[in-house]
Amino acid sequence: MTSTMMKLKLNVLEDPVHRQPDHGASHGALSPMDPPQAYQPPGVEAIPEGGLHPFLGRLGGEHARLGEALDRVEAVLQKVKTGGFNEESDREVMRFLETFDRDFVPHSREEEAVLFPLLHDRLIADGEHSKGGEAVTTPVDIMRKEHQDAAQLAAVALNFIRLGLTLRDEASALTVVKAGLHAMDNLVELLRLHMFREDNIVFASAQRLLSKAELDGMGARRA
Repeated sequence: MTSTMMKLKLNVLEDPVHRQPDHGASHGALSPMDPPQAYQPPGVEAIPEGGLHPFLGRLGGEHARLGEALDRVEAVLQKVKTGGFNEESDREVMRFLETFDRDFVPHSREEEAVLFPLLHDRLIADGEHSKGGEAVTTPVDIMRKEHQDAAQLAAVALNFIRLGLTLRDEASALTVVKAGLHAMDNLVELLRLHMFREDNIVFASAQRLLSKAELDGMGARRA
């Protein structure tokens, strides 16, 4: 890693094709993946503090912990854009990907196995589904797809960065590592929007459409 890493330190993200707009936790910048309206969905009523069922609250708490990890890795990615990719930033990116694999992957599997099947049926019964086409889709289908997209982006980031740092040719290493960091940028954006949608739309729908007994049962399955 050493010689290649040092060569990448100053110029890894100078290519304007792979440069991303600055985002930050405030979501003040524009991006195709997180347009302003995505964070201002119509017709969403906030659940009063303490009103969310404990099972849904636990899922939301897991989002909050991942959000802290997102803040840290996003700060690292911003530094990379001005100072290049070095051993410290490599460690931080790998640490985040380990957190993603340890926390987000089982979290998403639990949602898909425990919460989503019944909620999908209730959303259809409540009329909250696609109106055209052969396949009937609900917000649950979007969440499943984003779980898959996030896993794919994480795999691309990990494999490309690790591969790039083994290449001896500087130009090839630069191209491959930049592709991995580009995937990391997109992963951060996707996860932020995904967790916002679940916290503010999916969990609110579950609170409204599922009974306390049903949610209690889902929480008991995890326990």
